[in-house]
Amino acid sequence: MASLAEKRSLLQEYIKAEKAALKNQSYTIKDRTFTRADLAAIQRGRATLESEIAQMERGGGIRVRRIVPRDG
Repeated sequence: MASLAEKRSLLQEYIKAEKAALKNQSYTIKDRTFTRADLAAIQRGRATLESEIAQMERGGGIRVRRIVPRDG
């Protein structure tokens, strides 16, 4: 599992990739169109990574507690 610092670094790469894709995602030569990157996939990856970072910053995931009923 990647550390928080590694995930933050990867997030910066996602942001760079998204900016590059937004500037010039596809181009055409003669009758063929080429796509440099899948913008939707980059955005999904970025959203997932941002969610993981937020979860790590909060201190983890779901907490489960066990309640033991006692006769009183």
